[in-house]
Amino acid sequence: MVKPLSFKGDKKTKKRKRVDTAEKFGDPETSASQAIAKPQEEEAAPDDDTWVTAEAAGDIVGPVVFVLPSDIPSCIACDTNGKVFASGLENMIENNPTTAEPHDVRQVWVANKVAGTETFSFKGHHGKYLSCDKFGILSANNEAVSPLESFLAIPTADTPGTFQIQTLRDTFLTMKPSTSARENALPEIRGDADSINFNTTIRIRMQARFKPKLKASKEEKASQKISRKELEEAVGRRLDDDEVRKLKRARREGDYHEALLLIKEYMGKSTEREAIRDMIIDDSMKSTMALEILAAQLLQHYA
Repeated sequence: MVKPLSFKGDKKTKKRKRVDTAEKFGDPETSASQAIAKPQEEEAAPDDDTWVTAEAAGDIVGPVVFVLPSDIPSCIACDTNGKVFASGLENMIENNPTTAEPHDVRQVWVANKVAGTETFSFKGHHGKYLSCDKFGILSANNEAVSPLESFLAIPTADTPGTFQIQTLRDTFLTMKPSTSARENALPEIRGDADSINFNTTIRIRMQARFKPKLKASKEEKASQKISRKELEEAVGRRLDDDEVRKLKRARREGDYHEALLLIKEYMGKSTEREAIRDMIIDDSMKSTMALEILAAQLLQHYA
């Protein structure tokens, strides 16, 4: 590929960093090493690292980023010591936090439903779970899930695409202005808000490949694809182009089985018609032969 000319003094475009969550969190299907080994999967690669906004509690699964409603775009992160803090977001389109993606693995949490409940657990990059104690202090030091590591994700009624993250004590995760004198200091994150407000309204960004609606859509599209060979095997004979088109269209429109039955019935009737025709031909041939034999006998008799 020919590269455009560059000149001295031109500003270099900054490439967006991406976190390889599959490699970090152990997804064997989409790790960077396997992507090299499987070039045929390159078409699916854009979906593997695309981030979208969770719209319902049922969407929340897999790697997620908690985007805070702060003036300076930030999210909830933790370090290897389990300290939870606000981390600035860099990967955005036109500085819009609704398009945010992580650039640091510390910003990513793996969401999972707690068995038998409506609550979620959120595991950090170091293998320990987000937790909130009775004082509202957040940490990530526990390797097992207890009620302290269980959270409800409640959709915000008046702000679609955002959630209220509730603890077992019915308090909410919130951000509070930093007490630091440093300019552009990021907010403090706590879990002791007793009511829903702007500061408790959190957007959850997740990987598109885990979103149920998108997965279902892909599965549906895959199910609509069928080869000529498969259609011919289903019917039990070779098909002409028109029949193949009809069956493929019926598969897309949801009446595949009815169309298949009609073609099979038509084939049965055609076979029946052919059998009747053969019988008629056979009978006529027999009649002709009988007449020829009779004529020969008569000639011999009168000779």
